[in-house]
Amino acid sequence: MSAHTQSVTGSRARSHLPLNTLAIPLGLAGLAQAWSVATTALGTPFALAQAFWLIAALAWISTATAHVHRARRATHGISQQFTHFAHGPLAALLPISAMLLGANLHRTIPLAGTVLTLFAIMAAAGFGAWMMSFWMSGEMALESVHGGYYLPISAAGLVGALAAAQSGLDWLAAGCFAVGLFFWVVITMFLFLRLALRPTMPAPLVPTLAIMIAPPAVGAAAWLTISDGHPDVLFEALTAITAFMVMVQVPLLTRYRALPFSHGFWSFTFPVASVVALTITWLHLLQPLAWRAITIGLLGAVTILVLLIATKSILAVRTTSRHSMQRRLDA
Repeated sequence: MSAHTQSVTGSRARSHLPLNTLAIPLGLAGLAQAWSVATTALGTPFALAQAFWLIAALAWISTATAHVHRARRATHGISQQFTHFAHGPLAALLPISAMLLGANLHRTIPLAGTVLTLFAIMAAAGFGAWMMSFWMSGEMALESVHGGYYLPISAAGLVGALAAAQSGLDWLAAGCFAVGLFFWVVITMFLFLRLALRPTMPAPLVPTLAIMIAPPAVGAAAWLTISDGHPDVLFEALTAITAFMVMVQVPLLTRYRALPFSHGFWSFTFPVASVVALTITWLHLLQPLAWRAITIGLLGAVTILVLLIATKSILAVRTTSRHSMQRRLDA
């Protein structure tokens, strides 16, 4: 092996995997959640939704394993990723997806599901508290703020509330909901200030803008579960905010279409799936004309979206591997 090839191989081995790849299991869990909601609304087979949950669980295990394996070979410790103002918040994706997996596991194996849910919530709480103290160091620039900043505290709190309520942990669900809702407001203020008063967000971070629609959608689902399925004023208010945030996304579609594909596109999957799940819930509650057909259409659309992003991700990995191999042969 030539010195050049060793250098290329060594540099590749010393780098960490991008934290945005942790959005893969969360996006798949969001899709599984939408299918689970559809199971209640349409009476689709329980096993079908569980198949999507199994795929999400396998993606979580493989993604976490890949990150740990690469971290062992990296020159710099994983703390360097966590303390990166742009990438650090994305680490919360791992415990957030584990919360949803735990809540679903509770349906079939209650004890194991409860343990996983509790462990994931505690891990997210610890990371969120540490992340907040890091932000308070006075070194963060407003330009660093992006949609991923919802993840460590706001999204973790609201998803935790949903997972805890589904696992029968009502005492924990209310607390998680309060934390998630409060910091959703706080982070939204900072994000809007950044978008309005600072230069345009770099292209790799633009997909994180889609995360803005997730907190109110997940919050509405969490509150409906906490309130034993009885829609009330707060549920309706969170749904209205979700609808407005979706309207905000419409003008951004032009920017999204202009972006080159990257793993960052997985940032679209969970927010879209969360909105679809909330919409299916409303369709089931109101049962307007052709609501079943609309539900099937929404399920098909979000499933196709995830499949397209997954397919492009696989093709992108293969292309990168092929180019890497060609460079090694050329060397």
